[in-house]
Amino acid sequence: MKKIVTFGEIMLRLSPPGFERLFQSPVLSATFGGGEANVAVSLAHFGLDSRYVTRVPANAVGDAAIAALRAEGVNVDGVLRGGERLGIYFAETGASQRAGNVIYDRAGSSIAGTKAGTFDWPRLLEGAAWFHVTGITPALGTDAAETTKQAVEAARAAGARVSLDLNYRRKLWTEREAQAVMRPLAARAHVLVANEEDLQACLGYEVRGADVTSGELDPAAYRETAVRVARDLGVEAVAITLRESRSASRNGWSAVLWETSAASLHESPRYDVTLVDRIGGGDSFAAGLVFGLVTGRPPEEALRFAVAASALKQTIPGDFNRVSVAEVDRLAAGDGSGRVRR
Repeated sequence: MKKIVTFGEIMLRLSPPGFERLFQSPVLSATFGGGEANVAVSLAHFGLDSRYVTRVPANAVGDAAIAALRAEGVNVDGVLRGGERLGIYFAETGASQRAGNVIYDRAGSSIAGTKAGTFDWPRLLEGAAWFHVTGITPALGTDAAETTKQAVEAARAAGARVSLDLNYRRKLWTEREAQAVMRPLAARAHVLVANEEDLQACLGYEVRGADVTSGELDPAAYRETAVRVARDLGVEAVAITLRESRSASRNGWSAVLWETSAASLHESPRYDVTLVDRIGGGDSFAAGLVFGLVTGRPPEEALRFAVAASALKQTIPGDFNRVSVAEVDRLAAGDGSGRVRR
Protein backbone atom coordinates (compact mmCIF):
# COMPACT_ATOMS: atom_id res chain seq x y z
CA MET A 1 0.00 0.00 0.00
CA LYS A 2 1.41 3.39 -1.02
CA LYS A 3 2.21 5.78 1.83
CA ILE A 4 1.11 9.36 1.17
CA VAL A 5 1.90 12.23 3.55
CA THR A 6 0.09 15.57 3.58
CA PHE A 7 0.78 18.62 5.73
CA GLY A 8 -1.36 21.62 6.56
CA GLU A 9 -3.98 23.19 8.78
CA ILE A 10 -7.21 21.46 9.72
CA MET A 11 -9.94 23.89 10.71
CA LEU A 12 -13.32 23.90 12.37
CA ARG A 13 -15.99 24.68 9.77
CA LEU A 14 -19.19 26.38 10.90
CA SER A 15 -22.06 26.59 8.39
CA PRO A 16 -25.73 27.59 8.53
CA PRO A 17 -28.39 25.06 7.52
CA GLY A 18 -28.90 24.49 3.80
CA PHE A 19 -28.73 27.73 1.84
CA GLU A 20 -29.38 30.09 4.75
CA ARG A 21 -27.32 33.21 5.33
CA LEU A 22 -24.94 33.19 8.28
CA PHE A 23 -26.91 33.59 11.54
CA GLN A 24 -30.23 33.75 9.70
CA SER A 25 -31.23 31.19 12.31
CA PRO A 26 -29.29 30.56 15.53
CA VAL A 27 -27.84 27.30 14.25
CA LEU A 28 -24.43 26.44 12.81
CA SER A 29 -23.30 22.92 11.93
CA ALA A 30 -19.77 22.09 13.07
CA THR A 31 -17.54 19.94 10.86
CA PHE A 32 -13.85 19.94 10.00
CA GLY A 33 -11.86 20.60 6.84
CA GLY A 34 -8.87 22.23 5.23
CA GLY A 35 -6.99 21.86 1.95
CA GLU A 36 -4.50 19.15 2.81
CA ALA A 37 -6.80 17.42 5.30
CA ASN A 38 -9.36 17.08 2.53
CA VAL A 39 -6.74 15.45 0.30
CA ALA A 40 -5.75 13.07 3.09
CA VAL A 41 -9.37 11.99 3.57
CA SER A 42 -9.89 11.36 -0.14
CA LEU A 43 -6.75 9.25 -0.37
CA ALA A 44 -7.79 7.21 2.67
CA HIS A 45 -11.14 6.48 1.01
CA PHE A 46 -9.23 5.41 -2.09
CA GLY A 47 -7.47 2.77 0.01
CA LEU A 48 -4.00 4.31 0.37
CA ASP A 49 -1.92 4.65 3.54
CA SER A 50 -2.87 8.28 4.02
CA ARG A 51 -1.04 10.21 6.74
CA TYR A 52 -1.74 13.75 7.85
CA VAL A 53 0.72 16.00 9.66
CA THR A 54 -0.40 19.09 11.56
CA ARG A 55 -0.52 20.65 15.03
CA VAL A 56 -3.74 21.13 16.98
CA PRO A 57 -4.44 22.40 20.50
CA ALA A 58 -4.48 19.95 23.41
CA ASN A 59 -8.15 20.49 24.19
CA ALA A 60 -11.55 19.06 23.27
CA VAL A 61 -11.64 20.88 19.93
CA GLY A 62 -8.28 19.44 18.94
CA ASP A 63 -9.46 16.01 20.10
CA ALA A 64 -12.53 16.29 17.85
CA ALA A 65 -10.44 17.30 14.83
CA ILE A 66 -8.20 14.26 15.26
CA ALA A 67 -11.20 12.00 15.78
CA ALA A 68 -12.80 13.31 12.58
CA LEU A 69 -9.70 12.44 10.56
CA ARG A 70 -9.31 9.05 12.21
CA ALA A 71 -12.97 8.25 11.47
CA GLU A 72 -12.26 8.75 7.76
CA GLY A 73 -9.33 6.32 7.85
CA VAL A 74 -6.50 8.87 7.99
CA ASN A 75 -3.37 8.00 10.01
CA VAL A 76 -2.88 10.80 12.56
CA ASP A 77 0.29 9.56 14.26
CA GLY A 78 2.11 12.65 12.91
CA VAL A 79 -0.25 15.15 14.53
CA LEU A 80 1.37 17.20 17.30
CA ARG A 81 -0.50 18.80 20.19
CA GLY A 82 0.07 22.35 21.33
CA GLY A 83 -0.77 25.98 20.74
CA GLU A 84 -3.79 27.96 21.81
CA ARG A 85 -6.55 27.29 19.30
CA LEU A 86 -7.84 25.61 16.18
CA GLY A 87 -8.53 27.91 13.25
CA ILE A 88 -12.18 28.43 12.33
CA TYR A 89 -13.91 29.33 9.11
CA PHE A 90 -17.53 30.26 8.52
CA ALA A 91 -18.88 28.98 5.20
CA GLU A 92 -22.11 30.23 3.67
CA THR A 93 -23.31 28.24 0.67
CA GLY A 94 -24.38 30.32 -2.32
CA ALA A 95 -27.31 29.62 -4.63
CA SER A 96 -28.22 30.77 -8.11
CA GLN A 97 -26.87 34.32 -8.52
CA ARG A 98 -25.90 34.69 -4.83
CA ALA A 99 -22.25 33.80 -4.35
CA GLY A 100 -21.00 31.70 -1.47
CA ASN A 101 -18.84 33.33 1.16
CA VAL A 102 -16.06 32.28 3.54
CA ILE A 103 -14.98 34.22 6.63
CA TYR A 104 -11.75 33.19 8.36
CA ASP A 105 -11.07 33.29 12.08
CA ARG A 106 -7.68 31.59 12.14
CA ALA A 107 -5.16 34.13 13.46
CA GLY A 108 -2.96 32.61 16.17
CA SER A 109 -3.90 29.03 15.35
CA SER A 110 -1.74 26.17 16.57
CA ILE A 111 -0.20 25.42 13.18
CA ALA A 112 0.43 29.09 12.35
CA GLY A 113 2.38 29.47 15.59
CA THR A 114 4.53 26.39 15.03
CA LYS A 115 8.23 27.18 14.78
CA ALA A 116 10.34 25.87 11.92
CA GLY A 117 12.13 22.69 12.95
CA THR A 118 9.27 21.44 15.13
CA PHE A 119 8.45 18.45 12.93
CA ASP A 120 10.82 15.52 12.46
CA TRP A 121 10.38 15.38 8.70
CA PRO A 122 12.89 12.60 7.92
CA ARG A 123 11.02 10.30 10.30
CA LEU A 124 7.56 11.38 9.14
CA LEU A 125 8.46 10.93 5.47
CA GLU A 126 10.37 7.67 5.76
CA GLY A 127 9.02 5.26 3.14
CA ALA A 128 6.61 7.82 1.67
CA ALA A 129 5.84 7.53 -2.03
CA TRP A 130 4.24 10.97 -2.24
CA PHE A 131 4.06 14.25 -0.33
CA HIS A 132 1.33 16.84 -0.87
CA VAL A 133 0.97 20.40 0.37
CA THR A 134 -0.87 23.55 -0.73
CA GLY A 135 -0.16 27.26 -0.90
CA ILE A 136 -2.55 27.84 1.98
CA THR A 137 -0.07 26.61 4.59
CA PRO A 138 2.88 28.90 3.75
CA ALA A 139 0.41 31.81 3.63
CA LEU A 140 -0.12 31.45 7.38
CA GLY A 141 3.17 33.17 8.23
CA THR A 142 6.95 33.08 8.04
CA ASP A 143 7.33 30.03 10.27
CA ALA A 144 4.67 28.11 8.35
CA ALA A 145 6.38 28.98 5.06
CA GLU A 146 9.77 27.81 6.33
CA THR A 147 8.25 24.61 7.73
CA THR A 148 6.63 23.91 4.36
CA LYS A 149 9.96 24.42 2.62
CA GLN A 150 11.66 22.03 5.07
CA ALA A 151 8.97 19.43 4.44
CA VAL A 152 9.32 19.63 0.65
CA GLU A 153 13.10 19.29 0.83
CA ALA A 154 12.81 16.34 3.22
CA ALA A 155 10.29 14.67 0.90
CA ARG A 156 12.63 14.98 -2.06
CA ALA A 157 15.51 13.65 0.03
CA ALA A 158 13.34 10.67 1.01
CA GLY A 159 12.62 9.91 -2.64
CA ALA A 160 8.96 10.94 -2.50
CA ARG A 161 7.16 12.68 -5.33
CA VAL A 162 5.96 16.17 -4.39
CA SER A 163 2.71 17.78 -5.48
CA LEU A 164 1.87 21.40 -4.74
CA ASP A 165 -1.61 22.85 -5.12
CA LEU A 166 -1.04 26.61 -5.42
CA ASN A 167 -4.41 27.40 -3.80
CA TYR A 168 -4.11 31.20 -3.58
CA ARG A 169 -6.12 32.80 -0.77
CA ARG A 170 -6.34 36.55 -1.16
CA LYS A 171 -7.68 36.88 2.38
CA LEU A 172 -4.34 35.52 3.70
CA TRP A 173 -1.69 37.34 1.65
CA THR A 174 -1.00 39.59 -1.33
CA GLU A 175 0.14 38.47 -4.76
CA ARG A 176 3.58 39.96 -4.13
CA GLU A 177 3.94 38.04 -0.86
CA ALA A 178 2.66 34.86 -2.47
CA GLN A 179 5.06 34.98 -5.42
CA ALA A 180 8.10 35.54 -3.22
CA VAL A 181 7.36 32.28 -1.40
CA MET A 182 5.57 30.17 -3.98
CA ARG A 183 7.82 30.48 -7.02
CA PRO A 184 10.85 28.88 -5.28
CA LEU A 185 8.57 26.31 -3.66
CA ALA A 186 6.91 25.42 -6.97
CA ALA A 187 10.32 24.83 -8.54
CA ARG A 188 10.90 22.03 -6.00
CA ALA A 189 7.66 20.20 -6.81
CA HIS A 190 7.18 17.47 -9.38
CA VAL A 191 3.49 18.19 -10.02
CA LEU A 192 1.70 21.54 -9.80
CA VAL A 193 -2.07 21.92 -9.42
CA ALA A 194 -3.74 25.28 -10.00
CA ASN A 195 -6.48 27.30 -11.62
CA GLU A 196 -5.99 30.45 -13.66
CA GLU A 197 -6.15 32.77 -10.63
CA ASP A 198 -3.56 30.68 -8.78
CA LEU A 199 -1.14 30.83 -11.71
CA GLN A 200 -1.41 34.61 -11.89
CA ALA A 201 -1.35 35.34 -8.16
CA CYS A 202 1.24 32.79 -6.99
CA LEU A 203 3.54 32.53 -10.01
CA GLY A 204 2.87 35.60 -12.14
CA TYR A 205 1.63 33.73 -15.23
CA GLU A 206 -1.48 34.98 -17.00
CA VAL A 207 -3.77 32.69 -18.97
CA ARG A 208 -4.55 34.77 -22.04
CA GLY A 209 -8.20 34.97 -22.93
CA ALA A 210 -9.42 33.31 -19.72
CA ASP A 211 -12.61 34.92 -18.44
CA VAL A 212 -14.04 33.01 -15.49
CA THR A 213 -16.96 35.41 -15.04
CA SER A 214 -18.35 34.70 -18.52
CA GLY A 215 -18.83 31.01 -17.78
CA GLU A 216 -16.92 30.03 -20.92
CA LEU A 217 -13.36 28.65 -20.81
CA ASP A 218 -11.29 27.33 -23.72
CA PRO A 219 -8.95 24.48 -22.66
CA ALA A 220 -6.58 25.28 -25.54
CA ALA A 221 -5.90 28.71 -24.01
CA TYR A 222 -4.22 27.01 -21.05
CA ARG A 223 -1.64 25.12 -23.08
CA GLU A 224 0.71 28.07 -23.56
CA THR A 225 0.70 28.93 -19.86
CA ALA A 226 1.19 25.34 -18.75
CA VAL A 227 4.15 24.95 -21.10
CA ARG A 228 5.77 28.15 -19.83
CA VAL A 229 5.30 27.17 -16.17
CA ALA A 230 6.75 23.70 -16.73
CA ARG A 231 9.70 25.05 -18.71
CA ASP A 232 10.56 27.91 -16.36
CA LEU A 233 10.18 25.97 -13.11
CA GLY A 234 11.34 22.56 -14.30
CA VAL A 235 8.27 20.63 -13.15
CA GLU A 236 7.14 17.36 -14.67
CA ALA A 237 3.42 18.09 -14.86
CA VAL A 238 1.03 21.03 -14.54
CA ALA A 239 -2.65 20.36 -13.89
CA ILE A 240 -5.11 23.23 -14.32
CA THR A 241 -8.75 23.01 -13.27
CA LEU A 242 -11.34 24.82 -15.38
CA ARG A 243 -14.42 25.99 -13.51
CA GLU A 244 -17.09 27.63 -15.65
CA SER A 245 -19.08 29.55 -13.06
CA ARG A 246 -22.46 30.00 -14.69
CA SER A 247 -23.98 30.60 -11.27
CA ALA A 248 -23.45 29.53 -7.66
CA SER A 249 -25.63 26.50 -8.42
CA ARG A 250 -24.37 25.40 -11.83
CA ASN A 251 -20.74 25.03 -12.87
CA GLY A 252 -18.99 23.47 -15.79
CA TRP A 253 -16.06 21.41 -14.46
CA SER A 254 -13.07 20.03 -16.34
CA ALA A 255 -9.26 20.17 -16.34
CA VAL A 256 -6.14 19.91 -18.45
CA LEU A 257 -2.81 18.28 -17.67
CA TRP A 258 0.48 19.20 -19.30
CA GLU A 259 2.87 16.25 -19.34
CA THR A 260 6.39 17.59 -19.86
CA SER A 261 8.12 14.34 -20.86
CA ALA A 262 5.61 13.65 -23.63
CA ALA A 263 5.16 17.34 -24.52
CA SER A 264 1.44 16.64 -24.47
CA LEU A 265 -1.64 18.42 -23.16
CA HIS A 266 -4.32 16.04 -21.92
CA GLU A 267 -7.92 17.30 -21.73
CA SER A 268 -10.53 15.78 -19.45
CA PRO A 269 -14.24 15.29 -20.07
CA ARG A 270 -16.41 18.20 -18.97
CA TYR A 271 -19.11 17.79 -16.32
CA ASP A 272 -22.10 20.06 -15.85
CA VAL A 273 -22.33 20.01 -12.04
CA THR A 274 -25.34 21.05 -10.00
CA LEU A 275 -23.54 22.17 -6.87
CA VAL A 276 -24.33 20.98 -3.38
CA ASP A 277 -21.03 22.15 -1.84
CA ARG A 278 -18.14 23.31 -3.99
CA ILE A 279 -15.72 23.72 -1.06
CA GLY A 280 -13.12 20.98 -1.32
CA GLY A 281 -13.66 20.50 -5.05
CA GLY A 282 -10.10 21.45 -5.92
CA ASP A 283 -8.72 19.33 -3.08
CA SER A 284 -10.62 16.29 -4.33
CA PHE A 285 -9.21 16.91 -7.80
CA ALA A 286 -5.67 17.02 -6.39
CA ALA A 287 -6.29 13.82 -4.43
CA GLY A 288 -7.65 12.06 -7.49
CA LEU A 289 -4.65 13.10 -9.54
CA VAL A 290 -2.22 11.95 -6.84
CA PHE A 291 -4.04 8.63 -6.57
CA GLY A 292 -3.97 8.07 -10.30
CA LEU A 293 -0.30 8.93 -10.70
CA VAL A 294 1.01 7.16 -7.59
CA THR A 295 -0.82 3.94 -8.50
CA GLY A 296 0.66 3.93 -12.00
CA ARG A 297 -2.25 5.05 -14.13
CA PRO A 298 -1.23 6.84 -17.35
CA PRO A 299 -1.46 10.64 -17.00
CA GLU A 300 -4.56 10.96 -19.19
CA GLU A 301 -6.36 8.32 -17.09
CA ALA A 302 -5.21 9.94 -13.85
CA LEU A 303 -6.67 13.23 -15.11
CA ARG A 304 -10.02 11.62 -15.96
CA PHE A 305 -10.12 10.04 -12.51
CA ALA A 306 -9.29 13.35 -10.81
CA VAL A 307 -12.00 15.31 -12.60
CA ALA A 308 -14.61 12.62 -11.98
CA ALA A 309 -13.67 12.44 -8.28
CA SER A 310 -13.99 16.19 -7.87
CA ALA A 311 -17.30 16.32 -9.75
CA LEU A 312 -18.68 13.80 -7.28
CA LYS A 313 -17.30 15.71 -4.28
CA GLN A 314 -19.22 18.82 -5.25
CA THR A 315 -22.46 16.90 -4.69
CA ILE A 316 -21.54 16.09 -1.06
CA PRO A 317 -22.00 18.55 1.85
CA GLY A 318 -18.89 19.35 3.87
CA ASP A 319 -15.21 19.48 2.98
CA PHE A 320 -14.57 15.74 2.71
CA ASN A 321 -15.01 13.60 -0.39
CA ARG A 322 -16.52 10.32 0.77
CA VAL A 323 -16.43 8.30 -2.45
CA SER A 324 -14.73 5.07 -3.45
CA VAL A 325 -12.44 4.25 -6.35
CA ALA A 326 -15.23 2.16 -7.90
CA GLU A 327 -17.68 5.08 -7.81
CA VAL A 328 -15.16 7.41 -9.41
CA ASP A 329 -14.22 4.87 -12.08
CA ARG A 330 -17.90 4.41 -13.00
CA LEU A 331 -18.32 8.12 -13.60
CA ALA A 332 -14.98 8.41 -15.41
CA ALA A 333 -16.11 5.58 -17.70
CA GLY A 334 -19.21 7.56 -18.66
CA ASP A 335 -21.90 6.48 -16.19
CA GLY A 336 -23.16 9.86 -15.06
CA SER A 337 -26.86 9.03 -15.15
CA GLY A 338 -27.33 9.32 -11.40
CA ARG A 339 -29.78 6.38 -11.42
CA VAL A 340 -30.45 4.76 -8.06
CA ARG A 341 -28.33 1.65 -7.60
CA ARG A 342 -30.43 -1.17 -6.10
